[in-house]
Amino acid sequence: MNQGVKSWPPVFSFGRSAPLFDHFPLGTYFPPILFCLLFAPFFANTALAGELPAAVADEQDFLTALPIVLTPSRLPQPLNEAPAAVTVIDRELIRQTGYRDIPRLLRLVPGMQVGQERGDSHWVTYHGLGNDYPSWMQVLVDGRSVYSPGNFDGVDWTALPVTVDEIERIEVVRGTNSAAYGANAFLGVINIITRHSADDPGTKASASAGSSRIRDAALELGGMTETGSIRLNAAVRQDDGFAGLHDGQKMAIASLRSDQRISDHDELMVRFAASSGSRELGYSDSTFNNNAERSSDSLNAALHLQWRHTATADDEWLLHYYRNQDRTYEEWTASAPLFGISAVPLNRDRNSVRDNLELQHSQTLSDALRTLWGMEVRHDEVESPFLYYGNARQGSDLARLFGQAEWRIQPRWNLNLSALAERFDSEAPHLSPRLFANWMLTPRDTLRFGYARAWRQPTLFERYGDVRAMYNGTLLVQPYLPNPDLRAPRIDSLEMGYLSQLQAWNTRLDARLFNERIENYITRVSHPEFTDPALSAILPSARYENLAAPVTLRGFEYQLDSRPLPGMRLLFSHTLIDRSCNDAAITRLTSPYSATLTWLQDWGNRWSSTLSLLRMGPMAGGTGFVPQSQYVSSAYTTLDARLAHRARFRGMPLEIALAGTGLGGHHQEIADRSEQFLHGANPVNQSSPMVWLTLTINPK
Repeated sequence: MNQGVKSWPPVFSFGRSAPLFDHFPLGTYFPPILFCLLFAPFFANTALAGELPAAVADEQDFLTALPIVLTPSRLPQPLNEAPAAVTVIDRELIRQTGYRDIPRLLRLVPGMQVGQERGDSHWVTYHGLGNDYPSWMQVLVDGRSVYSPGNFDGVDWTALPVTVDEIERIEVVRGTNSAAYGANAFLGVINIITRHSADDPGTKASASAGSSRIRDAALELGGMTETGSIRLNAAVRQDDGFAGLHDGQKMAIASLRSDQRISDHDELMVRFAASSGSRELGYSDSTFNNNAERSSDSLNAALHLQWRHTATADDEWLLHYYRNQDRTYEEWTASAPLFGISAVPLNRDRNSVRDNLELQHSQTLSDALRTLWGMEVRHDEVESPFLYYGNARQGSDLARLFGQAEWRIQPRWNLNLSALAERFDSEAPHLSPRLFANWMLTPRDTLRFGYARAWRQPTLFERYGDVRAMYNGTLLVQPYLPNPDLRAPRIDSLEMGYLSQLQAWNTRLDARLFNERIENYITRVSHPEFTDPALSAILPSARYENLAAPVTLRGFEYQLDSRPLPGMRLLFSHTLIDRSCNDAAITRLTSPYSATLTWLQDWGNRWSSTLSLLRMGPMAGGTGFVPQSQYVSSAYTTLDARLAHRARFRGMPLEIALAGTGLGGHHQEIADRSEQFLHGANPVNQSSPMVWLTLTINPK
């Protein structure tokens, strides 16, 4: 391998010489891991049986029910029958962390590499791959894709119109799932599932205040109607961001969900959500003010209609329609006095619309066979004169046909066969197949192994993005060149997984061994030979291109969910990745390791606490505006904490909680590489601790 992790890194380290665990050569970890996967089921549940604490000595006490997941195959199934590794972040965990945003929750998922370049922006990837606006992992809200062509075909996590309070759970499929959801599910799926409007009707309100001028408020109103239910969630989130950075934000979010029973066989869900706000961007000393301090104002709205027809308990039709629309206003002025250039208007205003219609039909044909098929059509449109010079309006059409078959060959064997055919515009269609088998060795132990192939369609901006800065009719810089001939990247993924309900400490173990080979990987390549722009020697042009050599990721990741004592829950995740590519810049996009340890404790007397420790290895985090900048953020360790107490005031239930993030000290997670290029090795955009106090009325 040309570029790879040469040793097993420390899981956690608070300094260069203080690892909590020794490390071992990476070349030696595959045989013992494979041994554990194959033979652990035969001794894990017996050798430790005599060491159980008395509190969990009874088998019925330590056997934790496996969650039912929907995302891997679109069919509801217990976790040990799913054709993928899945992490479920449930409502209770979301509440206990007290996090203000969704990306911080995703840090708890093995393999997820999440970072903040500043307080009001998030970089969310699986296994680190992706450009500055990652689009290699599908992100859904109740099955509705939230990727936006107006956000460079990525996800605007800050302006996402979803409040944390309305989330029932988040299902994260770790590994390619294009056979179920198409191109953006190239490396996996994040499915944010909101609560049914009939869940916990009534009123809930909260307010938060803290450091960095944190000022948050949230309100929930829910009620029942004669034929259904309705719920309103509204929230305001405001802070000044990280110390020393121009990164404050103020965002208002509202959503209205209604679930109505039309007949004995039909139910209609309507959800309307919107967000509006402003955030601060840029740096005061950027080159020619090309990334000057400025404000970006956004307005997002989404309408989602879902009709469910249940003909019988074994026959269901589901029809989705949704429209996403977002607008962003972002203008500033650049200048280059040394070249006699006083004011160059820069304008990244953009407006985008997505319309999507999907039909699916699921049917249980027998006790051993379930099937699902469906079709989907989509139209995307974006308008931005600055990002698409000379052709401000861009559009794309998509059509999909997909199918799944789940066959229980024998009581202990479950087979999943899936395929999706997808066509963009007038191009040739791509086929994404998947074949997985689940072998239930015992009622508590399952081996999973399979193969999947997937394609990722180049985004509109990657193909047609053409950014130019003009001054009095002269082309000054052209940082993004179009490349309409980009080919679709392809991934071939092999994996083996092991899921076990261990008696020791009432623990669930989910391990995944993977090999992911990507052909035609898309990366941004500098073209200094393109000298038409007047300032090309200082800010050279670049464009997105297919990498000639493959990118291979091999590794091992696992998560432990343990409840060793009453009121205690421990969550541990760990990921090791060996990166192989002939381009060192690509391998540096992925951190070679990451780990999280979370301790949730109910102390009794209505007191509870949460501590979450994160260790992230070195990572570049995107390609950056300046292609020749190869800066990689150093590894860091950070701590989040929360202490909460529930009480009653004049009969009213209350909760008061003190929470903090980034308590491990200042560290840089994702570098702004154009700004970092000016400052050498000294980090220029470090995160800083945030601490806040929250009062909640009628906590749920």
